[in-house]
Amino acid sequence: MFRFRIGSIPVQVHPGHLLFGLVLGLTAAPDQQGGGLGPAAVVPVWVALVFVSVLFHELGHAVAFRAFGYTSTIQLMMFGGVTTPDTDRPLSWGKDVITTLAGPIFGIALALLCAWLAPRVGGDLAHYALVWGARTNFVWAVFNLLPVLPMDGGRLSRAVLGRIFGRWGVAGAYALGVLTCAALAYGFYRVGIAAPVTLVFLLIFAAQNFQALIQFWRSEPDAPAPPQLAEAEALVRAGELDRARRLASGLLDGDLPVSIRSRIHHLLGWVALKEGEGRRALDEFSQVQGRPIEPQAIAAAFSLIGDDARAIPLWEQAARQTRDPTILHEWAGALIRNGDERAAAAIPGVDLATAYERAERVAFLRGAFSEAARFGEESLARRPSAARAYEVACAQARAGDSRRAIALLETARALGYSDREAATTDPDLASLAGEPAFQAWLESLGKSAAS
Repeated sequence: MFRFRIGSIPVQVHPGHLLFGLVLGLTAAPDQQGGGLGPAAVVPVWVALVFVSVLFHELGHAVAFRAFGYTSTIQLMMFGGVTTPDTDRPLSWGKDVITTLAGPIFGIALALLCAWLAPRVGGDLAHYALVWGARTNFVWAVFNLLPVLPMDGGRLSRAVLGRIFGRWGVAGAYALGVLTCAALAYGFYRVGIAAPVTLVFLLIFAAQNFQALIQFWRSEPDAPAPPQLAEAEALVRAGELDRARRLASGLLDGDLPVSIRSRIHHLLGWVALKEGEGRRALDEFSQVQGRPIEPQAIAAAFSLIGDDARAIPLWEQAARQTRDPTILHEWAGALIRNGDERAAAAIPGVDLATAYERAERVAFLRGAFSEAARFGEESLARRPSAARAYEVACAQARAGDSRRAIALLETARALGYSDREAATTDPDLASLAGEPAFQAWLESLGKSAAS
């Protein structure tokens, strides 16, 4: 596989994609022997033709996603391509229709451009490439609009019929895909124009649509969520995690559909993450069925249990999907905890002071206090602040280095820290309670506040 970018759009090209163009070129080459074009000329044309045509089609989807505010990734694979928006939520039916139509529209536009250029260029090879570029892009665009999944026409029929008829409309879209494949296969067979490979494709598509229809038929219809679940979700957003957890957990005692139970477990997984409990989060997420789990959620759970090696690729995936600076620095923090500071520093857009702060926070939550203190010292050296010095002092106190902890508390006071009440009751500083230097530091905070 090789990768490149078109502007901000990442493109991944699988070797099978180029192989498919090669096969088409070898198939077309014998037909051009009389026209003076040998395989050495025709085969590269078809490899390039397949590559450019599919890429241009997928760019249509990507541009439409961008118009709605989504980043996306293009993958060119054996028999075509796919463009995936970087979102974990389903698109509205209107956005789904527009972004789906954009691909065939771009394909037809490319066909018209090739048709316009073909009579205006010189050279047999260029004329051949443009003529076939016009033909293939037009035929592929029309074929792609057939109401058969996974093609764009199948996505359109599912979106539109689902919008009009609800659940029965989605089932009808899958059934329509099966019937369309059967009708095309019968029609091609009767008139004798279908190559065996065309019939194989139709058989594969028919099987995929039939399988989707059976799975959909066996699935549960959408059930309304109990109002307590919406209340629990609001409590999480408000930071009232204990109340949210008790309310959501109580719902699991009732007889609920799988879809609702999965939504509850998904919520409880996020509550566990916010409470710093990675193993409980993984347990909750493992009970989620039929809905996506954000890669950053799984990454955070692995980081909290000390498995940064498994967390790092998930943090990377989440960072590339969301472009969220917080997630980006969590990825860098995981690399730092895993001993790869150089890789963390090489990530575009990463601020090392913030990355070390993220590394410290997770290490502290999982009880690796000496490690947390080391990361905190690195962050403090890069960006001194009262809050940072105080937090690193807490890590040093937890790690048992009272002398260094008190020195950092002095640094925090010098940088402006003055909350004596919080410091007096902070459990992270409990090990310093018997230290005269700590008591003197507390007294100095009182004097600073009075002045």
